[in-house]
Amino acid sequence: MPADDDLLAEQVAYYRRRAGEYDVTSYGDLDAARARITRVVAALRPAGDVLEIACGTGLWTGALAAAATAVTAIDAAPEAVDIARGRVTAANVRFEVADVFSWTAAGRFDTVFFAAWLSHVPASRFEQFWRQLRGLVTGQGRVLFVDEHPDVRGKEAYAAGSAEIIHRRLGDGSEHRLVKVFIHPGQLRARLRQLGWHSRIRRDGNDWVIGEARPRNPGVARPPGRARAK
Repeated sequence: MPADDDLLAEQVAYYRRRAGEYDVTSYGDLDAARARITRVVAALRPAGDVLEIACGTGLWTGALAAAATAVTAIDAAPEAVDIARGRVTAANVRFEVADVFSWTAAGRFDTVFFAAWLSHVPASRFEQFWRQLRGLVTGQGRVLFVDEHPDVRGKEAYAAGSAEIIHRRLGDGSEHRLVKVFIHPGQLRARLRQLGWHSRIRRDGNDWVIGEARPRNPGVARPPGRARAK
């Protein structure tokens, strides 16, 4: 089963349907989650004009807004963005419903951030996504990310014969297919090095991976623009 446009559309549909239960099913204790998010964001030091990809319900957006000059937060699920808008009312935050693979940025950003998103990028689009990021960051810009370590891979139900397509069931009983490629720090560092990025990646607890990446040649950049795979 290829990770094609149909599968990515199913993934968006899943998160649209999950928006109302996302916080509890992803984080459980929201107070503890907010404390951890605040600590992680402080350690990553986002600054300047920040782009948040796949902002979801805005749990990370508020912490980013406290450190940034401005935050542009995008997500393909309007239901999640509605929740985020109600949660984060800071004047320096702008939300937009957008699919990152087809989104056109108006300019560059000092920081690009995403949490629990990189593992949802199909292997077939990994290089394209990082090329797109190269066009989104300023010359000295950084890409910051948080995701899950392979040690928690056992919680997912993978489709037969696939290393990246999983099946999930929502509280309403509906079943969905989506992409899940867990982040192995060493392998990711090597892959990013091949693509022209310096990266530092570490673990936080037994479940999260936290990373920072900078382009090796910051003076050479492609202009931002559409980046849909052909």
